[in-house]
Amino acid sequence: MAMKIRLARGGSKKRPFYSIVAADSRMARDGRFIEKLGTYNPLLPKDSEDRVKMDMDRVKHWLSHGAQPTDRIQRMLEAAGVLQKKARSNPQKAVPGKAAQDRAAAKAAKAGKPAEEAASE
Repeated sequence: MAMKIRLARGGSKKRPFYSIVAADSRMARDGRFIEKLGTYNPLLPKDSEDRVKMDMDRVKHWLSHGAQPTDRIQRMLEAAGVLQKKARSNPQKAVPGKAAQDRAAAKAAKAGKPAEEAASE
């Protein structure tokens, strides 16, 4: 059975509140879970201690039994010092989109500069 530590959404419309749960990966996001491990309230300020609450002993138990945390949970566990920080690299994210490149080229042509110099400004 493939286990995941993930978020299960609760709360009303436009007022999200999440439970951190250990669940079978085949179950629905808000469906059946095995154990509730904590809560996450994204509406609270980032420096609030009540924003993320987790039972670290149970989280470590599930990680030792092979449960895989989702990306968001992994970031929370990295912030708590439970997991090692994972190197993330997305070089495509820094590249401007096609429309922005076209605007930079048009601006450079209007100013009389080569397009590469205008894109670097």
